[in-house]
Amino acid sequence: MIERYIVIGAGVSGICSSKLLINNGQSVTLYDGNDKLDRDRIIAEHPFMKDVSCIFGDISEEQIKEFDKAVVSPGVPLDIDVIQLIRRNNIELWGEIELAYNYCKGKIIGITGTNGKTTTTALTGDVIASYYDDVRVVGNIGIPFTKMVSDSTDDTVFVIELSSFQLETIKDFRPNVSALLNITPDHLNRHHTMENYINAKKNIVVNQKSSDTCILNYEDEVLREFGKTLDLNVVYFSSERELEAGLYYKNSAIYYADNGKVDKIIDVDELTILGTHNYENAMCGIACGLSMGIPVESIVKALKSFKAVEHRIEYVCEKQGVKFYNDSKATNTDAAIKGICAMNRPTYLIGGGYDKDATYDEWVDCFSGRVKKLVLIGATKDKIAVCCDEHGFKEYEFASSLEEAMDICYKDADKGDAILLSPACASWDMYDSYEVRGADFKNHARSYE
Repeated sequence: MIERYIVIGAGVSGICSSKLLINNGQSVTLYDGNDKLDRDRIIAEHPFMKDVSCIFGDISEEQIKEFDKAVVSPGVPLDIDVIQLIRRNNIELWGEIELAYNYCKGKIIGITGTNGKTTTTALTGDVIASYYDDVRVVGNIGIPFTKMVSDSTDDTVFVIELSSFQLETIKDFRPNVSALLNITPDHLNRHHTMENYINAKKNIVVNQKSSDTCILNYEDEVLREFGKTLDLNVVYFSSERELEAGLYYKNSAIYYADNGKVDKIIDVDELTILGTHNYENAMCGIACGLSMGIPVESIVKALKSFKAVEHRIEYVCEKQGVKFYNDSKATNTDAAIKGICAMNRPTYLIGGGYDKDATYDEWVDCFSGRVKKLVLIGATKDKIAVCCDEHGFKEYEFASSLEEAMDICYKDADKGDAILLSPACASWDMYDSYEVRGADFKNHARSYE
């Protein structure tokens, strides 16, 4: 049956959603609140959109009433006027994830958490691909789920990175394996309360069945208690203690305990990724692999060959004995703390950026004995400086650009030091994305003599 869809958001997600609907014979109208968008330009870039109606700018309630369903892109807040109109008129609202799920075949592994999602999703993708032939790594990692479902089969395995924005709008979406890495404050400017944010993350399990698996971080108190409420196969992992059942990190190795038997999976010095948080990511990837029936030998081989995700504690280069690390994806304090703690040498830290209404106390507290100097950039630099003063950390300096901050660090750094971009803030005050910010850092690092 042909239904009339309105797709909200003209970015990559909205375009991919439109294409999937068009290819399945549905009627599509593309809407975006930006009245400066040009329909002809969109059609020139995406010829398949030639028969799609477009509404840019204001939209009336009468126009909204014409549609049967709405698909909202993840970046669109759910409290804006057009979404309220959709809900007031009882039009079914799907997210891009829900739309893709409606058309996909195969198995699904869904991964969420405040930090570590991208690394864990990429690593898990490699683990699954060591055994399965058709593996597709999609979602918040940068490839829309809707782009990859059309030719999926019962043998396809999707590994999906899921943000809280994507999980807000699921209806029937059901992963065979779900994973929640951690939950710390983030995106409160969108979710407004921590409770709302936590509930969005928990949505990942809402449709799972008792035969499905949920993987949880035992050291996250919220997730530990959440696991006790689930009628699923719950698998915990821990970086701080031995578990009677599950995966744990001890004495520089990762172990798996099951039915009274304990097996060592891998020594962490065989991994190419740094830091305890990455050992947690690896444990989650191992648990996903085991849940999908993959032999340990295949899992270990994939772990040994896995390289760090771009922009996440990514080694860039060494100049005059100084190593550069790009952690631009650390857009909140919890991620940035993990970046600092992963450094195994004295560090010059570059921080600051767009203000997401965060506090920086715990981040500044972890500087002692690790950070030789903090160079601050962006909209939050004064706010962070005040926090540094309150915590007695005086080794900070201001810069007007990322390049200037890097020059300050490189001039002062000694052989054996590290220069780390781990901003604890989003990029939007200075860059279009954390990827662009990270690329700028890498290019400038490589330009030094």
